[in-house]
Amino acid sequence: MKKISKIVITGGPCAGKSTAMSWVRNAFTQRGYCVLIVPETATELITGGVAPWTCGTNTDYQKCQVELQLTKERLFTKAASTMAAEKILIVCDRGVMDNQAYMNDDEFEEIRKTLHGDVVSWRDGYDAVFHLVTAANGAEDYYTHANNAARYETVEEAVALDDRLLSCWVGHRYLRVIDNSTDFEGKMRRLETEIASFLQEDHPYEMERKFLIEYPDLSWLEKNPLCRKIEIEQVYLKSAPEEEIRIRKRGENGHYIYYETHKKALDGMKRMSTERHLSKSEYRHLMKNADPGRRRINKTRYCLTQGNRYYEIDVYPFWSDKAILEIELRDEKEKVWLPQEFKVIREVTNDPEYKNAALARIP
Repeated sequence: MKKISKIVITGGPCAGKSTAMSWVRNAFTQRGYCVLIVPETATELITGGVAPWTCGTNTDYQKCQVELQLTKERLFTKAASTMAAEKILIVCDRGVMDNQAYMNDDEFEEIRKTLHGDVVSWRDGYDAVFHLVTAANGAEDYYTHANNAARYETVEEAVALDDRLLSCWVGHRYLRVIDNSTDFEGKMRRLETEIASFLQEDHPYEMERKFLIEYPDLSWLEKNPLCRKIEIEQVYLKSAPEEEIRIRKRGENGHYIYYETHKKALDGMKRMSTERHLSKSEYRHLMKNADPGRRRINKTRYCLTQGNRYYEIDVYPFWSDKAILEIELRDEKEKVWLPQEFKVIREVTNDPEYKNAALARIP
């Protein structure tokens, strides 16, 4: 069956995106993918003479940029659907949400209304997001304007912009941050590894660790610019004893996307997992096959980026004293540091009583 995956490579100024495009194309072509690159829209427009300082207002410019970005991605996806290749990877050099970092709230809201879009569809319309940290943060000696005529930020401005760009993507279900903790080649190899892990190329399973924590400070989370509050509803369907099938509605402010997920436990923290998008009507239809022995789970998920890690904190309406914190791993031996703001009661990675399927079980 044809599989089309659409990912975003984003990041601050001088983060290595241009090199990353070539690296990813070469690496995944060798892995048997047809790799399609959607070029960065801002650079195309600015080098062509269309810029915030040449248009009437920044809002006028941003409308052009967002509309062109959406059009390009739609056409690339349409073209991919006609291709003979079975595995197609669409790589976007920046995505729609990057534009929010260059606007104030009023400008973004005007553009959203004009183009009839919303944060959920624009952010979560991509299958995965990979943020490359600017060289200005951790590799300052390599920060330069020489390789991009559209770049103008100082080191300090680049770091601040990097944070703003990352905050635009927080809330996505699959966000990974690639820092400057190694040399540049190591950074590119880590990006390749992260994309391969998402595509389940190196191993066809997911790994995560789960911690029971004391009820978190919600006001701190909601004020944190690198945190996003997401509403989740999930329903478990009838399935074989060794398999778990669930459908999920995920979003915010009345806008949602829908998924169906099949999971099968392997050992320890490893699980086989496959997922597909659903339409709203498909979601409602599958609800008819809900497991009568399990209740619907509604929870609030706080997606938090800190120290280049992505944490998911699930708060349930039936708990007032505790919550669940999850973090996905690249390797089961990987060390995990949790933010000091969370007080861990104990790790529950291998405790079946704290899995969502168990929490949904009707006594």
